[in-house]
Amino acid sequence: MTKEKLDELLETAKEASLIAGKKILEIYNSDDFEVELKGDNSPLTKADIAAHDIIVSFLEPTNLPILSEEGRDIPYNERKNWKYIWIVDPLDGTKEFIKRNGEFTVNIALIRNQEPILGVVYAPVLDKLYAAAEGLGGTLKTKKDISRLNPIDQLDLTKPKLRVVASRSHLNEETQAFLDKLNEPEIVSMGSSLKFMVIAEGNADVYPRFAPTMEWDTAAAHAVLNELNGKVFAQDGKSLEYNKKNLLNPYFRAG
Repeated sequence: MTKEKLDELLETAKEASLIAGKKILEIYNSDDFEVELKGDNSPLTKADIAAHDIIVSFLEPTNLPILSEEGRDIPYNERKNWKYIWIVDPLDGTKEFIKRNGEFTVNIALIRNQEPILGVVYAPVLDKLYAAAEGLGGTLKTKKDISRLNPIDQLDLTKPKLRVVASRSHLNEETQAFLDKLNEPEIVSMGSSLKFMVIAEGNADVYPRFAPTMEWDTAAAHAVLNELNGKVFAQDGKSLEYNKKNLLNPYFRAG
């Protein structure tokens, strides 16, 4: 795939995320938000499906297959030989959406041979659009301007006061053990795939994840970090792979 084609696909994914994000915000800001959360036809469900439909309408004309959290279950036998695949999470951050703290995102990634090569992460409430593609660098678009994202420094776990993305209130044993090995670490708390993006912005150093995640939770953010010379790798030292038979990610560390 040429750089020009990749740039074209990146623009499509960015536009899809912005339009989907606008629809999500309509539901998020609706007057009956709290009431409808109690039933099956909740704003969360409506937001998920509405965002999925919008994103698919943008991506389908690319003629590349789409794997979305809200889409149909595609058998591995059908997708295992696909060289390229879109992996989408129309609304990442269910708890954040319910809490109305704004820390949820729209995630769109393009995978080539199990590796993320393009990623868009859009936070509608914060109005922050992170985007990157192989060989094209990474950008952050806000209300004010568009800026280039700088390359990430190589992670040094011996460095004092490392900024670690983790939950202050829900540290599991594995995460606590990881923190205990560090030299006076500082906790940075954030929701959804924005956990990766605080690293992309240079506001954190490492994100250890010793709990279940799915491929659509990480693919877009992984692509952004890849382009910034960051890494997202499992405990065996290998980079996370996508479009696997089992779409559950192994535990990983990003930074």
